[in-house]
Amino acid sequence: MELRGIFTALVTPFKEGNLDEKAFKNLIDFQLKGGVDGVVPCGTTGEAPTLSYEEHEKVIELTVKYVKGKVPVIAGTGSNSTKEAIELTESAKKLGADFSLHTTPYYNKPTPAGLFEHFKAIADAVDIPIILYNIPGRTGINMTPETILKLSRIKNIVGIKEAAGSITQTSEIYRLTKGKFTILSGDDNLFLPMMSVGAVGVISVLSNIIPKEMKTLYKAFLIDNNVRKAIDLHTRLMPLFQNMFIETNPIPVKEALAYMGMVKKEFRLPLCPLSDANSKFLKGLLSEYGLLKKK
Repeated sequence: MELRGIFTALVTPFKEGNLDEKAFKNLIDFQLKGGVDGVVPCGTTGEAPTLSYEEHEKVIELTVKYVKGKVPVIAGTGSNSTKEAIELTESAKKLGADFSLHTTPYYNKPTPAGLFEHFKAIADAVDIPIILYNIPGRTGINMTPETILKLSRIKNIVGIKEAAGSITQTSEIYRLTKGKFTILSGDDNLFLPMMSVGAVGVISVLSNIIPKEMKTLYKAFLIDNNVRKAIDLHTRLMPLFQNMFIETNPIPVKEALAYMGMVKKEFRLPLCPLSDANSKFLKGLLSEYGLLKKK
């Protein structure tokens, strides 16, 4: 199963405190119609830290059953506890997920040796293709290209979502792994630059609201070799890339989906709605791009 293209880090819609299954299915339909290459339930954008274990399973199961094999499902199953990560990954495999996505352990701040042993233990315990997720801004620890190289030699560790925000680091991962290890961008605004140094796709926040445009950007650069078109689209979308993080993800993208009439504007604490000023700004930005729900 090829790991290239646009993979949407799905938000988790809530309604009166519970999973809004109808809105979630509609969101998946919107992604499939937009031509995405895969979906990612239970990631950071899906507010995974606030989901109970039962809800985590339910979201993955619902995604797998509703997608029906049309695109791969990459289930977020990472944890700062190796034992818990193994349990979540075993569950995701039983539920039919195609890949599992694992963030570097947060708060613990393990050494490079600890990171290697953490991911090796998960890979040894569960026979499912594993994607590493490096996001030091969230976890407080950066996984070095040298550690990534060592992990890339483990058979079922198949790729990395790289969100360190460094083109230099992406280049070094590509160089050390000789271009044989799948690199996916973890930053929408760096998607195009990262493709230029070896990334073959993105796990995207913005594709929740503009899946077609993100797929067009990917195709222009990596499929059609139309660099000018890719640059033009990248720069046109840059205000959305930047302002979808005007406050902590997934607050802005979830509010954007609410303004588009796709989900309720409902979060779980400690996340909360945008400030009034930022909410007004976001609504104006969406209007400029023709994304507001038509009345």
